[in-house]
Amino acid sequence: MTVRSDKIMFPGALGEDLAARLDQPSGEPKAYALFAHGVAVLRFDFTGLGASEGEFANTNFSSNVGDLVAAADYMRANLAAPAIVIGHSLGGATVLAAASKIPED
Repeated sequence: MTVRSDKIMFPGALGEDLAARLDQPSGEPKAYALFAHGVAVLRFDFTGLGASEGEFANTNFSSNVGDLVAAADYMRANLAAPAIVIGHSLGGATVLAAASKIPED
């Protein structure tokens, strides 16, 4: 999935310009999220979607849960364990199913 990242400035509560970045998919966004200062986010494509390898047709819900757990494992080993896990649509259902397999969330 191609992502576009745009710099944005908007007036804050005291009238000072606030700096932001808006990351968007190449197509029409399904929804928008707002993350407050200081949060790093790892976004990934499930197997067979976007730039990830494999065929989506060969996946199932259990393998998608496994992909999410693998992403959390990667973060734990290379960055820090995820403090929160968020998903939308397929990702939302996957987050709920994976919650017991990601002890930190």
